[in-house]
Amino acid sequence: MTEQSPYYCIEYEFRFENGNTKKFAISLDLQTITLVRKGNEPTPEWTKLEFHQCACCPLEKEQHPYCPIAVNIAELVEEFKNEISSDHCVAICKTPERTYMKDAAIQEGLFSIFGIVMATSNCPVMNFFKPMARFHLPFSTIEETIFRSASIYLLRQYFEYKKGLIPDLELTKLDQHYEKVQQVNSGILDRTGHIAKKDADKNAIVILNALAQMLSFEISDNLNSLEYLFQK
Repeated sequence: MTEQSPYYCIEYEFRFENGNTKKFAISLDLQTITLVRKGNEPTPEWTKLEFHQCACCPLEKEQHPYCPIAVNIAELVEEFKNEISSDHCVAICKTPERTYMKDAAIQEGLFSIFGIVMATSNCPVMNFFKPMARFHLPFSTIEETIFRSASIYLLRQYFEYKKGLIPDLELTKLDQHYEKVQQVNSGILDRTGHIAKKDADKNAIVILNALAQMLSFEISDNLNSLEYLFQK
């Protein structure tokens, strides 16, 4: 029997219309669902914790001199700073189980890889998404994202219930958490705004923020857009 790897490896590839390609390898520690850094990536000035620090960030520079998300997206920001969001590419995501491919605007492929990197960078706010990252669904639609977010949160409440705690079946805490997520997205936009010469990086994060806003709206609307799936 082959020994199981302690890492969950994902590879993204972007194939551009001019024939160029960009590849990015992501390794997640299967025990902690945390992104494993190579150790030799640069840490630009804009990745320092206090540089446009998110309003909801609980970290202090003495213990965490750098923003964990900024450090891990630095390579992506640099690689795509000259790309236009609406330009097309073929985005490919390879996971151990299967391969996903989409002919899409660059921003669509980017928002997918940004999403998993931000969720697994050990940001105290974004750690909430680690279970979702473990079962990563590239290029997900708004409806898929809402369905997965709500389902995973309710599964979390089941485990809270097993511990003897009161489950949040009203999704109140989920809505509150997405408000903080929007603050993180805004903070990352502030950090990277002066780096990118074109808009691919920016719009990818804008899409992530739009998804967070949409989910907050759906929660306030009692997830009515999904109720039809469970009608007899």
